[in-house]
Amino acid sequence: MTTAHSDPAGHGAGRVGSFTVLYDEGCPVCRTAHRWLASRAQLVPLKFAPAGSPDARSLFPGLDHAATMRDLTVVADDGSYYSGDAAWFACLWALTDYRATAERFAHPRLLPGARRFIAAISAVRERTRSPGPDRTGTADYRDQCDDRCR
Repeated sequence: MTTAHSDPAGHGAGRVGSFTVLYDEGCPVCRTAHRWLASRAQLVPLKFAPAGSPDARSLFPGLDHAATMRDLTVVADDGSYYSGDAAWFACLWALTDYRATAERFAHPRLLPGARRFIAAISAVRERTRSPGPDRTGTADYRDQCDDRCR
């Protein structure tokens, strides 16, 4: 589900200066997406913090951090935040070469397919998440796939 929220204090003037992406560092798909996003040219600078981490909790004390572990969450410097498919679109929208793609996927005719794709990514995420309470693994999705696909 697409979710976008604004800070009730009304910070910002409608222009986003940067995004902080809260990603599950125990998820190989999320770690791979983090590296991919960080390696691309950005129109809106992307910062990254592990979801639920002490850093994320101190940066965003009012955020539901349990929810950030279930869905990708992106917080704008103006206080607005996005979760689920809106967060994925925000990440693409921030990239120099993918802004038009994000806008295209958000179109009503393509949105249902984009949501199915994001749901499929989330299903893979759940199956490949590192076990244990800290969920810190080092293998990425590519490593796990290579081991299973041989």
